Amino acid sequence: MSVKSLENLLNPNDNGGLGDIVRHARDMGELVSALQQALPGEIAQQVLAANIRDDGQLVVLTSSPAWAAKLRFEADTLMAAARQSSAEVTSCKVRVRRDG
Repeated sequence: MSVKSLENLLNPNDNGGLGDIVRHARDMGELVSALQQALPGEIAQQVLAANIRDDGQLVVLTSSPAWAAKLRFEADTLMAAARQSSAEVTSCKVRVRRDG
């Protein structure tokens, strides 16, 4: 596959295909950044990934049950930060990332 073909395949401005995936990954990266900026200190770095489901549920991934418990106390802050990013969020769920 030529370099030009690969660039076209991964172009986030194209509709459909991998462009949608690239766009979604970029949006989720921006969401994680917004959530981290809204949180205080060390807990901010414990937001590993985030997504917003079609039903409006914000799902936040972290590394351990202890961090998950602390992030659950920050659910209102997380939802407010997601809403400032123009997301329509109705609830928040914090999950522990499974390795392997």
